[in-house]
Amino acid sequence: MHAGLKVSAFAAALAATFGTAYGAGKAIDPVVTESAPASHESHEESPGGGDAAGGGGAGHAPGGLQISEGGYTLDLKTPSVAAGQRAELRFAVRDASGRAVTAYRREHEKELHLIVASRDLVTYRHLHPTRAADGTWSIPVELPRAGGYRVFADFTPAKKGAENLTLGADLAVSGSYAPQRLPAPDATAGTDGYEVELSGGLRPGGESEVKLTVSRDGRPVTDLQPYLGAYGHLVALRSGDLAYLHVHPNGEPGDGKTASGPGISFTATVPSEGAYRLFLDFQHEGQVHTAAFTVGTGAQAGTHTDEGGHGH
Repeated sequence: MHAGLKVSAFAAALAATFGTAYGAGKAIDPVVTESAPASHESHEESPGGGDAAGGGGAGHAPGGLQISEGGYTLDLKTPSVAAGQRAELRFAVRDASGRAVTAYRREHEKELHLIVASRDLVTYRHLHPTRAADGTWSIPVELPRAGGYRVFADFTPAKKGAENLTLGADLAVSGSYAPQRLPAPDATAGTDGYEVELSGGLRPGGESEVKLTVSRDGRPVTDLQPYLGAYGHLVALRSGDLAYLHVHPNGEPGDGKTASGPGISFTATVPSEGAYRLFLDFQHEGQVHTAAFTVGTGAQAGTHTDEGGHGH
């Protein structure tokens, strides 16, 4: 690892901007997921049964790579914060006329889901900000490490016919910066005393199933609690450009066939070869936990996680 060095907010912003430009040039294929179960309101439904979030259907640019799409723009009012210090992150979504959007369709119990991730995919936050009457969203954040970050707003305007969108903007975090490599692949992740096992894998251009199994103290957790209307939420970010893939599990609480653990399965289609970082949110005993994995595809097959096995 390189020795730590001081990075100003301006330098961090410049690095983040360069990273975005480089990643966007490599983003050729669209991010595609399957549509969610019918009861997950307002996501487009397709024959497969997953969630097509963030404009990820065929012919669309990958989710999160654009700050403007479909007549809407993400206006990040807090372009920089200091590492390790609590700050208020503020933003608005503006329509084609420049007005802040004040009406949203609720999806998975929230009007808007906010994801904040460092460009090295080491730091991740899934947040739910508060919206003021004038359309300004805000939430306190404390990010531990300096460097370039990406902010993703996942939402659907209440306007008739509006589609679900994921817009992204760069956030600079100033402080002592030490670059880190993408975490090594491993089929097991520990979080807050829980162990999550990953089986299955990602196949570029085709459907594949990923299953995550939760245990604690060596015992399977069979009483997961619904979180935002599901037993688990999975976000995948492509290493390099941070293309955004938001999927939801196969089945849902109360459908008469989906168990409350220990396994949560997802079906998704990733757009290209490469390395992806997967973040699973799940709730147990009233607390939300996040487990993270690195998975590779194609030329990155050394990071691929086969059924029941570990990545190399």
